[in-house]
This record gives sequence, structure tokens and C-alpha cells, in this order.
Amino acid sequence: MKRIPWTGLKLAMGVFIVMILLNSCVTSKKTTYLREIRRSEIPEGFVTPESYRIQPNDNLFIRVTTPNPELSAMFNTVTAGSTTIGHSEQSVDLLSYAVSREGKVEIPYLGEIAVGGKTLREAREVLDSALTEYVSDAAITVKLVNSFISVLGEVNNPGRYPIYKEQMNIFQALAMAGDLAQYGNRYEVSLVRQRPGGSEIRTFDLTDRNIVDSEYYYVMPNDVVYAKSLKGKFFGMAQFPYTVILSTVTTGLLVLNFIQLSR
Repeated sequence: MKRIPWTGLKLAMGVFIVMILLNSCVTSKKTTYLREIRRSEIPEGFVTPESYRIQPNDNLFIRVTTPNPELSAMFNTVTAGSTTIGHSEQSVDLLSYAVSREGKVEIPYLGEIAVGGKTLREAREVLDSALTEYVSDAAITVKLVNSFISVLGEVNNPGRYPIYKEQMNIFQALAMAGDLAQYGNRYEVSLVRQRPGGSEIRTFDLTDRNIVDSEYYYVMPNDVVYAKSLKGKFFGMAQFPYTVILSTVTTGLLVLNFIQLSR
């Protein structure tokens, strides 16, 4: 039996290492956002967060302001159906009214007002109409207090994050989570959105520039953003046991060569 020359062993080891490195590479093409590629299949229709529909168990900040401070205080009295929630980042206490299962909020002197299924603008118009019986020059502020999104999957800091802006897009949401991790799949990012009829799931491509024209470009309260992993992750430097495999292969080749030399 012929002995395996050392040059052959070195060549085999070199080929093995190169194959592993090629499998573990992540190209810059896979980490670039908004590339110029074919038109997205996502349905068009530019929609801002203003289209969010109020749902049961939401918490609304409602403030009535009039030229008469005493009159304003009358409508802003804390009731049994409201709670005070601290909003640490903005350093203010928001008076929050819980939306009942029937989609109603109870306002002092106005009683129960149906706001479920309405946008914040529509809810403000309903409240303004109800207030005209008492005052004609009132200013009403309506905000959603429980504005949170969840960013999960292959991101650097997965978690639940508050929405402090009226318009926050998908890239800003990912930035709050520390952006996609090294092996985050920018071609397949899923968004779960709560609708009155149930949950809606959409998967889209972050590298497609046309995403800015889609209804999923802006995130909404209670959205869940999930970043999938690239297949290359399973061969990544951090996960793949290179040391064990290389040690095993090297030991095996040395033992084989020793046996051949001893014959």
C-alpha cells in the first residue's frame, strides 16, 4: 500500500478549510437595504399609522382643553374606568382611559362614547361632537398610550419597544432593536398585524426600494416584526464546531499515515 505524502495531506486540509470558509461567508449583497431590484409583489397603497383602528383593551390619552380652566378640569377628572400611566421617556403622566370590550370609553359628564373600530382622528371628531352640548370652543387631544411593537428573531436586541413617533417605519423599528444581526435575512422579514378580523401576516423584502410605497412600510401599535435567519448561519464561525472537526480530521490523517509508515 502506498503511503500518503505530506503534500497530499496539506492539500486535503487546505481544500477542506476553503470549503468551510466559503460556506460560512455572508456577502455584502445580503446585507444591503433598498437595492434596485424587480418591483415588489407587496400590494401598493400608501397608508400611515393614522389608519390604526382603536381596539378593545387599548388605552387612550384624552385631554379636553377650554378657555375656562374650571370647565376643562370638569371633563378631565379621573374616573373609575381610567388609569394614570407614567411615560418615562417624555417625563409626563398621561391620563389614560381604557377601551372596554364593547369598544367604549367613559368620559366624565359625557358618559360612554363608542370609539372602537375608529381611527384616532375619527374618535376625536366623535368626542368633539359630544362636547358641543357643553362647550363650543374646546380643543380635544386623543393619543394612543399603549403604542408598542415587538421585534423578534435574528436582531441584535429583540424585545418590546414603545412607539414615540406618530410615524415610525420598519427601518426605524429595526434600529431600536439594534438592526438585523449578522445572519439576519433581509429578504424575508415577516410582520404580524392585528386586524379587527384577526391577525394578518406578511413577509417582505427589505432590500426592495418599493417597500417605501407599501402599506407595511410604517409600523402600527401591536405589530410584531420577525427577522428570519440566513441559511449560512448554520455554518457560521460562532456556531460551527470548526476546532473539533479540524482536530478530528488532522488526528485521523496522522494516524492513517503512521499506520502506513509502520508497514
